[in-house]
Amino acid sequence: MRTAHFLGNCLGAALALAVLVVFVTQWLRFVLSVDGGTGLAALFLWLVLGVNITVWATVGMVRLGDDSVRALADRTRHRRQTWRFGKRGRHHSGRARRTPAGPEAEGRTDSGSAPATTSAPQDLTLAVIIPAHNEEPVIADAISSALRLFHRRDVYVVSDSSQDRTADIAAETGVNVLELLTNYGKAGALDAAIETFELTERYDGVVLLDADTELDSAYVRGVREQLSDPKVAAVAGFVVADWDPAGRTVVGRLISAYRDRLYWMLQYLLRFGQTWRHTSVTSIVPGFASAYRSSVLRQLNINPKGLVIEDFNMTFEVHHKRLGRISMRPGTKAYCQDPFTFGDYVKQVRRWTLGFWQTVRLHGPWLSLFWVALACYILEILFVALLLLATACLAVFTLLPVLTDGAVLSLGWYAAGYEAVTAALPLTVVAVGLLVPDYILTCVLATLRRRPSYLVYGLFFLPMRLVDAYLILRTIPQSWTTASDGRWSSPDRAATRL
Repeated sequence: MRTAHFLGNCLGAALALAVLVVFVTQWLRFVLSVDGGTGLAALFLWLVLGVNITVWATVGMVRLGDDSVRALADRTRHRRQTWRFGKRGRHHSGRARRTPAGPEAEGRTDSGSAPATTSAPQDLTLAVIIPAHNEEPVIADAISSALRLFHRRDVYVVSDSSQDRTADIAAETGVNVLELLTNYGKAGALDAAIETFELTERYDGVVLLDADTELDSAYVRGVREQLSDPKVAAVAGFVVADWDPAGRTVVGRLISAYRDRLYWMLQYLLRFGQTWRHTSVTSIVPGFASAYRSSVLRQLNINPKGLVIEDFNMTFEVHHKRLGRISMRPGTKAYCQDPFTFGDYVKQVRRWTLGFWQTVRLHGPWLSLFWVALACYILEILFVALLLLATACLAVFTLLPVLTDGAVLSLGWYAAGYEAVTAALPLTVVAVGLLVPDYILTCVLATLRRRPSYLVYGLFFLPMRLVDAYLILRTIPQSWTTASDGRWSSPDRAATRL
């Protein structure tokens, strides 16, 4: 069975790769045949990729080389130390020094408090907070995932005025449970848990998880290794979209596939370079699976009034207060559930973009490399969103005569506009020039993921990008007029396969 699955994946990857090669060659041939096509090719590639991704992907390549050299140097140093220790040990007696037992050996004091500084990654103590509001379908899976990597006493669930069995299910697992009678929202629930259980006083770091998050087996090791660097203030989890075709409708699979491509681009091509030790300019530590040093968390305003989400604000505060750098490694993975319905998808994206603009408005600019990178990012997403929507409008404008059998051309103003638009930018050029590069990205991901079904879902990714572009622009004025009262509502969830 495994052999058949492996061969099927290989065949899927080969199919996606073949489609990728065909589309790349045909697209280049088409665009270059249109008046030389050099300027158009650059424009279309910019609409699909963008300058920011190109720049930070290049920085990411430099980081990859730097990380490889440092890892090789560390291994070489470790071998030398091991060799010297072994050689020295042969010339001394076998008497060993007794290691103290008890709480001190685990990096804790007698009162249970963590030491102020810890050098070894394995000595770092971590607490886990899982805020939840009506998460009955998934809370058990999230807790089970956490208990694989953490002791039961270190897991804290906050039921934020849940009207279902969220708190009861959490209590049955034996973890610490705080049940709030008033709906404070996710940020308020986090604040309440930290204060009630005195987590920043008792632990070196705090891990924040969503109720639909499942942790990879290497997550805790990765967090501890990164927090062992005293310059690291927070660790951003590496998000992986949960791919469960059997448990989703066609729309749900489309959303999951689209998000998978988006996560891959944002993390490998953008944030990997932005979280290099020489840069640290990422604008988001995703709240679905993040870790903060306790000394840093104590200085953050987790729940400022009026914001719809907390993770952008917490990240901005780390930068603004210069509390340390933000770290991210691809190996520190966690799996999340994306929306199952288009309605939930729109609500989630609107909430994310609104929270981003609200945070930008709240903090304002300050002189820093972070804000230089952020300003470049904001300018580009605005221009790309406007151009994408304008291009879509032009496409509809030039397509109407076909759909109406030429009836709209009887209008004089329309006929004149149609002639001008099609002369400057024919519909075929827009369709091929824009759709194909976007689809090429999907082919790349289908090859890497070995999921040929992405080739079908990828045909609808450009409309999804148009929805995102509209919400990016629509939420800008709303960030000045909309304030959150802290309440939240969870989208439709499904129990995951552990």
